Amino acid sequence: MFRSLSLYNFRVWFIGALISNIGGWMQSTAQDWVVLTELTDHDATAMGVTMALQFGPPLILVGVTGWIADRFDRRKLLMLTQSALMLLAVAVGVLLLTGVMTLPLMWVFALGFGIANAFDAPARQAFVSDVVAKENTSNAVALNAASFNTARLIGPAIGGIMIVLVGTGWMFLANAATFLAMLIALWVMRTDELVPRVKAPGAARLADGFRYVARRPDLIVTFVMVFLIGAFGMNFPIFASTMALEFGRDADGYGLLSSVLAIGSLAGALLSARRDRARLRVAIYAAGGFGVVSLVSSLMPEYVLYAATLVFVGFCTVTMLTTANGYVQTSTDPALRGRVLALYMAVIMGATPIGAPIAGWVATTFGPRAAIQVGAVAGLLACVIGMTWMIASGRMRRHESRRFLLTVDETRPLTIVAPEEFSDEVAATTPIRTIADDTPRAAKAS
Repeated sequence: MFRSLSLYNFRVWFIGALISNIGGWMQSTAQDWVVLTELTDHDATAMGVTMALQFGPPLILVGVTGWIADRFDRRKLLMLTQSALMLLAVAVGVLLLTGVMTLPLMWVFALGFGIANAFDAPARQAFVSDVVAKENTSNAVALNAASFNTARLIGPAIGGIMIVLVGTGWMFLANAATFLAMLIALWVMRTDELVPRVKAPGAARLADGFRYVARRPDLIVTFVMVFLIGAFGMNFPIFASTMALEFGRDADGYGLLSSVLAIGSLAGALLSARRDRARLRVAIYAAGGFGVVSLVSSLMPEYVLYAATLVFVGFCTVTMLTTANGYVQTSTDPALRGRVLALYMAVIMGATPIGAPIAGWVATTFGPRAAIQVGAVAGLLACVIGMTWMIASGRMRRHESRRFLLTVDETRPLTIVAPEEFSDEVAATTPIRTIADDTPRAAKAS
């Protein structure tokens, strides 16, 4: 489960990311609460607009950010983006403490966070492949998710309590301080132990990532599933904050809900780390599970019961996303990994500007339970799409001897990517590959 931690570079990366993520979740809790209770009168629609501005840039800038992640030194790029995010957090904290912050100004800073994260996210995701060898990539991705969700377990709870005690502005300043942990981790890494990576071609090949994904039906299905859940199912700040208000709870009650969600998320990440490879069918099953448990959570009559169901919501969500992320990373050619991961991050983060305002409007107009049910339907639809593709592609069939048992063929060829359809420079580093479903390697030589 923890084999990647035997590597020095991954250990310092893991520790730095854990500390930084704790601060990030404290800031996220504070930002949601500021918009919902200080800058508006419980307006979930305004909260949805804030999320849309913060997560919209990855979708708009996807071509540029992916190319930059492939073209430049990712370690130095991350130092730059993390520094920018730290400065933005300091600015918001100061404006909140001085009482100058307004809703339009918060929207401007949300957009600033979004632009910085648009460049940070694909570089951070692809950098994992620079830190560990390919056979450990899936494990490292899952441990990254474990770090993220351990922070999610701690950060919102601390943030909720500290908001009540000292106010929201200090949460932004605390997050700014935690960025130093990530910057130090990047600084002390042993650069000679980083995995050499294939250099991406020049600026004229920005579209190679799009063409590559277009010829991979498994990636298209994965992206569609991630989009549906990202747009309509993962609006947890809206769901949890409005449900906390419905149950008569304050900021600490909202923070506790986020931490309870992280208990299941952490369990899902650790179980994903135990698997030797990322299987696409696991993501499909987890999407269906997300739909079912989200629907159940929307029917809970008490705060405690609702909180209990969030454990299972978190488990299914992270299992689906971690498996999808690991599958994309381990089945993509190295020369295009940054651009493909930029597309992946654009789908999952860029889905929020579409879904968050809708979820906020539904929560304001019809109540938070209706908004959660919309997300549940999206999860079930994602599962249906995935299962339909598996059956249509011939990977799922009835067992030869047992009438009511279905089996999955993991060795059936998926597609052939012809290098001549890409640029000459990409073709020079990309052999013809037959990519098999649920295969942890980029492909098998044909």
